[in-house]
Amino acid sequence: MTSARERFDDRSDGGSAGTGSSGAPAPARVKRWLVALDIDGTTMREDGVITDTVIQAVQDAEAAGHEVMLSTGRSESMTVPLLARLGIAPKYLVCANGALTLKRASDGSYERVHVETFDPTEVLQTIRGALANGAYGVEDETGHYLLSGEFPDDTMTAAGDHVDFEQLLGVRATRVVVISPEHGLEDFLQIVDQMGLHKVSYTVGWTAWLDIAPEGVTKATAMERVREWLDIPRSRVFAAGDGRNDIDMLRWASTSGRGVVMGQAPEDVVDAGSELTGGVTDDGLAAALDTLPR
Repeated sequence: MTSARERFDDRSDGGSAGTGSSGAPAPARVKRWLVALDIDGTTMREDGVITDTVIQAVQDAEAAGHEVMLSTGRSESMTVPLLARLGIAPKYLVCANGALTLKRASDGSYERVHVETFDPTEVLQTIRGALANGAYGVEDETGHYLLSGEFPDDTMTAAGDHVDFEQLLGVRATRVVVISPEHGLEDFLQIVDQMGLHKVSYTVGWTAWLDIAPEGVTKATAMERVREWLDIPRSRVFAAGDGRNDIDMLRWASTSGRGVVMGQAPEDVVDAGSELTGGVTDDGLAAALDTLPR
């Protein structure tokens, strides 16, 4: 695995130069890359801070003509407001771990152009049998959360409506979140493995946090769709992430392009990428973005 600080100076293959955030054409010698950025632990620190160094690097990459976008597990309502902080206006956004893709409209707002849903009834009943004291959240196709159990106040689901568990069943879901505070991560991983979940895609987070998506849906599947829409070669895709929900996206990018892993990522995430950069507290994303062609 190489370091993301090693400069990649690929300026000879095809593709359009695009435009920067000012609207001015980027230099013709720069070939456009598709740049997919995870938010939490990659673009944003755990305390919610996005540093000026990272913001500048993101804006510089867009100004150079690259298609810089966010690809996150967050909901639409927790993602779109961050664009103003970053100072970018991407054509597409990927939310809910790939279940939701948004496109920028002519008025600058974002509209849903691809939504993947599933019936979470079976998986919820299976998990509840193993985690009786877990907390359960279902994000529906409108981006609204229904919650059963106690979620920490600082989670992305905090603004949802609290309902009885039975009211989660049968909802057309883009995402299901399960947490079990009474279990350590290793215990939780063992329980999840024993459940033998089928007909869904799932990842386990840093703590006892289970993220479930429709079968076959990941950040990678959504990013490949966006790549095709933008007609950017697979050799010019750059993805950065730090969590287990980034593994498929990092593998996708690493096949022909660049899969950049944050320095604090767990070993299985590191193994999925092709490059390792500094941790989020060291502005590792900025160091990686600074190696894009200009």
